[in-house]
Amino acid sequence: MRTVRVASAEFDVRDEGEGDPVLLVAGGGASGRVWDLHQVPALSAAGFRVLTFDRRSLQDPSAPSDPRTVADELSYVLAELDLPELRAVGVSSGGEVVQELMLARPDLVTEAVLMATRGRRDLSGRAMADAERELAAAGVLLPPGYAAWQRAVLNLSPATWRREDELLDWLDLFEAAERAGTAPVPVPAGSEPADRLDALGRVAVPVLVLGFEHDLIVPPWLCREIAAALPLGRYAELADCGHYGYLERPAEVNSALLEFLTGTH
Repeated sequence: MRTVRVASAEFDVRDEGEGDPVLLVAGGGASGRVWDLHQVPALSAAGFRVLTFDRRSLQDPSAPSDPRTVADELSYVLAELDLPELRAVGVSSGGEVVQELMLARPDLVTEAVLMATRGRRDLSGRAMADAERELAAAGVLLPPGYAAWQRAVLNLSPATWRREDELLDWLDLFEAAERAGTAPVPVPAGSEPADRLDALGRVAVPVLVLGFEHDLIVPPWLCREIAAALPLGRYAELADCGHYGYLERPAEVNSALLEFLTGTH
């Protein structure tokens, strides 16, 4: 692991495998280690060099990061790592970071995969963010078990709920995160995604956009909008998974990733 410091943050970068580099960008509040169980082994076995990272703000460690800021910081970090070009994969707000990276550095990203991410503000996302901020402002602290159940409802597919042994593991994981204080925090007011659909029309590289059928956080139609806005965009939707589709259906997600990253466009 290598630590790279920029003006406002430190990046702990993990670098595994050999071959063409692929950068994996996790969603807000998630550690880069979230990729280690499924995506890093699959990409490494396919002959890719895989980079993941954790970002620590030097100003307010608890504050969610702006995608444009993180994209600018990553440009510097990747230059420090002597990576003039690479493929990039992002999920949720990590997908927004990859969008900004493609727009700011068209020379850097040669292909991209965007999963469960949006390209504009939308009513459902805004309503959810407003509700979470209102709850936090009221000083309400949900019991860990209830918070874990709520997180499972919002992020997992009904198909996962039917597999009770698997669901129990998810609930235990979410409750442990709540008790450890590592659960996601509300997005500050004014930090919702800007409308980037028009700007994405300037992206000249192939991009695969993956939507998840039962995603309540980023409904699939928002992903389809991004694919339609990209000149070389294509859209695919995976069934029976929610916002955590890359963890719920890793085999299907990895198959889509590898088919795109190893194919010709």
